[in-house]
Amino acid sequence: MVARRPVALAAAVVLIFEACGIVLLNWILSIVVDKQQMSLAGLQPRAMSTGSWVAGGLFGLYLLCCALILIRTALRDRAPGGFARIVLISAAVVHGLLGAFSVGLVGWVAFLAMMVVLGMIVLTLVAYGEGRAPGDAHGPADGAAHDDGNPAGGGSPQGPDGPYGPRPAAPGAV
Repeated sequence: MVARRPVALAAAVVLIFEACGIVLLNWILSIVVDKQQMSLAGLQPRAMSTGSWVAGGLFGLYLLCCALILIRTALRDRAPGGFARIVLISAAVVHGLLGAFSVGLVGWVAFLAMMVVLGMIVLTLVAYGEGRAPGDAHGPADGAAHDDGNPAGGGSPQGPDGPYGPRPAAPGAV
């Protein structure tokens, strides 16, 4: 697939901007909570302000981590590994949930933005399919055998009996 590198890089750029936006939004929220002396269920306003700032920072770092994984994937033109793939899948799920919540809270434009980011992450995951080399739709790129012992993706076509099936018995062999 030709467009997988640009999509992965575009998704990384969008996630970087989203991380900055989340940190900025939580910073503004912490200032508002602190200035208005708001509390929830008896929590101190300063604790809520600090919690908002920390939550925004952690979520921003999470999005930056996802962006770095996408940049690495695009630059190497290889599928992300197991843990990196799980992180990207979790980012896709988070964007799906945020999109669902944003419809009622913010509006359809926010929903559309979340779905575009979700689509870019999912397209990157699908385009780079796990363990496949570019242009190889048959299996692992390293030529490793599947669990059943049959070679796949460039392994030797010869099994123990040869390339064309069982070898005929030699004359006089038992």
